[in-house]
Amino acid sequence: MQPLRDDSVDLVVTSPPYPMIAMWDELFCSSSRTVRTALNAGDGARAFELMHRRLDAVWDECQRLLKTGGLLCINIGDATRTLDGQFALYPNHARILQHLLKRGFNILPDILWRKPTNAPNKFMGSGVLPAGAYVTLEHEYILIARKGGRREFKSEAKKKKRRESALFWEERNIWFSDVWTDLTGTGQGVSGAGRSRSAAYPFELAYRLINMYSLKGDTVLDPFLGTGTTMLAAMASERNSVGFELDTGLRNAMGNSRRQIVEQGNTYIGERLQRHIDFVKSRKTAPKHRNEHYDFAVVSAQEREIVLRDLRSVKELHEDVFEVNYLKRRQTLDQPKR
Repeated sequence: MQPLRDDSVDLVVTSPPYPMIAMWDELFCSSSRTVRTALNAGDGARAFELMHRRLDAVWDECQRLLKTGGLLCINIGDATRTLDGQFALYPNHARILQHLLKRGFNILPDILWRKPTNAPNKFMGSGVLPAGAYVTLEHEYILIARKGGRREFKSEAKKKKRRESALFWEERNIWFSDVWTDLTGTGQGVSGAGRSRSAAYPFELAYRLINMYSLKGDTVLDPFLGTGTTMLAAMASERNSVGFELDTGLRNAMGNSRRQIVEQGNTYIGERLQRHIDFVKSRKTAPKHRNEHYDFAVVSAQEREIVLRDLRSVKELHEDVFEVNYLKRRQTLDQPKR
């Protein structure tokens, strides 16, 4: 990520390859012969540490790029694996937190993303017999760390942008919960790439984090861009974005998603507004504040300047560089467009 300047990024939202998950073995082995040696020897603890050392370098770069007060959000799952006849948990989230602490990041409360599952045989090990079965992992972590102290908003322009970027009251109560149970995973099929599964997280996950931890016009980085979900969520959120991806086979998947983001983003914005309208209608008493852009009720005074803008178009300026144009959305779904 050398082309990027120091202190040029406001937020990082990413999900790295998960150490000790078999689908990522070849990626880690190709970058370090010692990883392959450890795996071949059945030395899980050694392989786990060596894989994380490759990720450590990425977190160090994120620290260089983040502005003071900037946030780092990492979606990561722990791994379970049997090597040399021994079944064990490899706590990826703990190892990453350990490195971030060592580097001086301020660690903030994390989010548990509990993925709904309908698997009929979820247990591992000895079935219903005690002392030989293992708890099934049905959650992942979203680790949140900050570079330095809290971000400051001193200029009137920044304060206004912050007010325009606010969340609706009911969104804040759901999004800032430490357990997310309402997000399902996304389709993992991918063709032409160096792997059989995309390992992508859902659009909603990236969208939430971007809106929780940045302002309109901020720059969001994803050092493991994958199929481009973070970039798409940034486009739909009026943020700038930059990403890096080693697997060139994912370019077609990114292109297909980018061509759909105007419709997808505007649909999501419309649904977000409708959810708020439905929330207000469901309350026994009407909120006393009104949003100045939509003239609908809002619970708090901090919501009065929220504005969500439709995407008009995404234009490719040159290879891998895109410009997004927006319309001003000044109507609710219950009103005709002007």
